[in-house]
Amino acid sequence: MTVTVIIDDATYNSKPGENLAALMLRNDLMPFRQNPADKTGRAPHCMMGICFECLVEVDGVPSTQACLVLVQDGMIVRRKLDD
Repeated sequence: MTVTVIIDDATYNSKPGENLAALMLRNDLMPFRQNPADKTGRAPHCMMGICFECLVEVDGVPSTQACLVLVQDGMIVRRKLDD
């Protein structure tokens, strides 16, 4: 079985049970967000919900920790990057 996730308008495939941060790292989708103060790129550090470096928008919910979310078919994700 394959799970399809849309990240920044591109489609990625995953297996059920994979967490979102792992999917994004596997596909080299970094940074996940930018530091609001100095705009440096941030990416997962702890992979267990302590560091808050993996914040993304998931299905319209801002500031979601990607490392704590299991992928779901049709999930829509947006990284927090300034253009």
